[in-house]
Amino acid sequence: MAERTSLGRSSGGIMSHTNSQRPSRLQEAARLIAGGGLGNSSEVVPGSTMRTTPADIVHAVDLYAAQFQSDKPRSLAGIALRSFILGLLLSLCAGVAAGLIYLAMPIWRAPFFLFALCLFHFLEFWTTAHANPSAAGVSSFLLTSNGSAYNIAHSCALLETIISHVLYPHAILPPWAHTLLLGFGLVLIFLGQGVRAAAILTAGPSFSHLVAHHKQRDHILIRHGIYSILRHPSYFGFFWWGIGTQLVCGNLISLVGYAVALAWFFKARIKGEEILLVKFFGDEYVDYTKQTFIGIPGAK
Repeated sequence: MAERTSLGRSSGGIMSHTNSQRPSRLQEAARLIAGGGLGNSSEVVPGSTMRTTPADIVHAVDLYAAQFQSDKPRSLAGIALRSFILGLLLSLCAGVAAGLIYLAMPIWRAPFFLFALCLFHFLEFWTTAHANPSAAGVSSFLLTSNGSAYNIAHSCALLETIISHVLYPHAILPPWAHTLLLGFGLVLIFLGQGVRAAAILTAGPSFSHLVAHHKQRDHILIRHGIYSILRHPSYFGFFWWGIGTQLVCGNLISLVGYAVALAWFFKARIKGEEILLVKFFGDEYVDYTKQTFIGIPGAK
């Protein structure tokens, strides 16, 4: 669930060629392609004494296309399949939840929780793809990259929702209290999801789900938009989104579990990231911390 303000650059396998001239030629080919056309294969790129051949251009295109194959991290087939499944489940859960609400059955919260999860994971990919296309891949959905603890936590929350409403179908708290908690939970879900999406879109090409441990040349400190208020808005968004889902579900055990686990996790993660950010930006980041807040209990 990381956010950062830099992009890593990889060689894409270019340096594996034995021909010492190939890297420069591939760079020339890449510039030609990025410029909107292949150009003249015998044309000398300004600043270079070497000529780009058709073979170099074909090889550069092949390297670019290879990253979208089905067994690669940016597999188009993998992205399409996950989008289809999430969309199907989202629609199904929305319909079931609406039907149960119409029938006044409190267990509507279970399919609603699944609906919220589907929407979160889809938006995670969509916002990343929109803000930083070069970083978008199969893992951007965050379906399996958060570890087993993430999946176990959501599974336990869903199980608690089902069991509690099957064993105790009638309201335990006064109706006004249930309505208040439900409304507050919905507000937190929309707030959290909105803030996280805004964080990714505002960061743009600087956003990544991976933490940067080394400062890159294009590593900048983002201080506008949502970042002018919150220091780690994507973490803020996910924390309160998670709390909101459990309030809507009416889960007492999972609510406490989510709050403790997420607060502990983000406290440790933010502490480590801020050490790196102070190292990268020095006094500029120290001043930035004085003008913003984190908004997660225990994180400073």
